[in-house]
Amino acid sequence: MKNKILIALFLITSATSFGQKLITWEDLSEVKFVEKFFPVYDDVFLVPEFSESIKALEGKRITITGYFLHISPKDKLYMLSKGPMSSCFFCGVGGPETAIEMQFEDRQDLKTDDIVSVTGKLTLNADDVEHFNYILSECEVKLLD
Repeated sequence: MKNKILIALFLITSATSFGQKLITWEDLSEVKFVEKFFPVYDDVFLVPEFSESIKALEGKRITITGYFLHISPKDKLYMLSKGPMSSCFFCGVGGPETAIEMQFEDRQDLKTDDIVSVTGKLTLNADDVEHFNYILSECEVKLLD
């Protein structure tokens, strides 16, 4: 427990020192969802209406902690989740605001449910239903104890 507290304090200090914004899952929950028809799919999807505080993060480097999940390792597509695999968004426990798509240059060798801190450039996505609402690119990941 003491190690996790020290790591968290280090990450907060590091993030602030290098111009990164440390955020929480609570910060990302400031979003509403509305139905929108997509003719290409001939279906209705829920799309996000991001709060002003979330819009202010667009294009910024942020740091957030969560559970590492594999979506398609061969395509280098991974997910950061508020909860572990057994209670992730795709298992019906959380909403889309509890998941972030992570884009890496290289394949990652982390295990599902590893607790990690990820820093990356945040993109907000309200229009492409084939990607998550939150996308982190240029990701750097640190495994936490």
